[in-house]
Amino acid sequence: MRLVNRSSCSSDIKKKIMNFKYIFILAITVLFYTSCKKDLGNYSYSPPSVPVVEGVKDVNFPALTGDTLVIKPKVSLDGADPLKDLNFEWRIFVLEELKEIVYTGYPLKMLYGLGPGERAGTLVVTDKRNGLIYKFKFKVTGTTQFSTGSVVLSNDGGVTKLSFVKPDHTVLPNIYQNLNNLSLGGNPVQLYYSKPLPYQLLSKEEYWVLCNDEVKGSTIVDANTLLHKDNFKSQFFLPPASVSPGYIEPVMGTISNGVINNKLYIGIASTAPFAPDYGKFANEQNGDYQLSSFFTHGSSFYFGFDKKAKAFVIFGGDGSYLGTTYLVKETSIFNPKSIGLQNLIFMKAGESGTSYAYFKEADGNTYELKFSYKLTGKDKEIIPEHKRVFKGSSSVNADSKWVRNNLNVFYFSSNDKIWRYNPVNESLTELEASFGGKKVTMLKISADGNTLSAGVNGFVYTLDVTVGKNGNITKTISGIPGEPIDLVIR
Repeated sequence: MRLVNRSSCSSDIKKKIMNFKYIFILAITVLFYTSCKKDLGNYSYSPPSVPVVEGVKDVNFPALTGDTLVIKPKVSLDGADPLKDLNFEWRIFVLEELKEIVYTGYPLKMLYGLGPGERAGTLVVTDKRNGLIYKFKFKVTGTTQFSTGSVVLSNDGGVTKLSFVKPDHTVLPNIYQNLNNLSLGGNPVQLYYSKPLPYQLLSKEEYWVLCNDEVKGSTIVDANTLLHKDNFKSQFFLPPASVSPGYIEPVMGTISNGVINNKLYIGIASTAPFAPDYGKFANEQNGDYQLSSFFTHGSSFYFGFDKKAKAFVIFGGDGSYLGTTYLVKETSIFNPKSIGLQNLIFMKAGESGTSYAYFKEADGNTYELKFSYKLTGKDKEIIPEHKRVFKGSSSVNADSKWVRNNLNVFYFSSNDKIWRYNPVNESLTELEASFGGKKVTMLKISADGNTLSAGVNGFVYTLDVTVGKNGNITKTISGIPGEPIDLVIR
């Protein structure tokens, strides 16, 4: 009888099975390797071509209201036909209606009637082969024939007139009355331009023809059509019985502040920027004061001259009246809380640094006050620096026009002449421009301080006052009805 070792037999069987597994795995590996080796280089991945759109992204397209707007960017699509394989959708956002106007097709061709102003647009390109979407941002700026040029406010023998000067210097005299068959109020004092920011209502782009006329008052005019919009009283939530404008200046877009009825008014910014009431005036800033038109709005304060107290007064950043609650350490030069001078004829103080004020008094002299202040901190202070008779005192008239550049260089008119004055060294120079003996009734200075605009009866002149120049005339506009009072250049 033969004995069989079962454990030895079982071990042999396991070894054979393991060897078979190894052979099987090796065969599979070789098979996959050879198949991959055989396919290597025999295939390639081709992503779908991407549409290339040139001449639309971040471009601002001008559009004349009532004219045809065509936007035709260059479009290419490698390996395909862009006109057949792409869809084009043009979206233009109309802020005042809070909606998008949508046009389809290529190119965009439309009769532009969305009104003046800048509008955001998006070109949406859809690839019909795969459904992929591509977006390109652009802008459209609607214009009218009055969107570029100058508007001149003038006084023609007691009649207020508004004229438009085209870029080629062609004058459309008395255009407001000719378009509206309406007359403006008398005694014009300022032409204010209310220009909305991109997120504000474009329909609020306006001119305010500010007049001291108790009967007709002041007028709001559409800046792009020069058509009558409303009486200036509509700019108030609760208008006062009478409105006597002093001077208004912009704060931010359609928000303004200024002196009206000898009180400080500040436009409301608490409503939505695109709301119709945004920027309107609420109540005057309460206080026992009579504020001069020459005021300064700083980063966190207001500064001005109180005609009643004959003193410099301050307001908080929110317009709250603080009066003379500031520190004065030295009053021997002059006392800002009781200046002792009556008739302020010009002051344009800055955010900081040295400032000047000019008073023409009953003794026939014009006095120059030099001062600085610290009004942005908790401890507010005004620092007198000098008081002296102005070097050009004999040339100053009661109705002289004044401007100041950012370097504290002053220009003022004296009948038919214009003088430049630097208070640092008391340099007083007559500009070379000649106006044929006509009295200067308007002075405006450019933001960079390089040009002056001077108005005399029938004319507006541009003067070069850059460094090294002495006010030579570089441009003449004739045909202005009457005496220019103010000017807005767009």
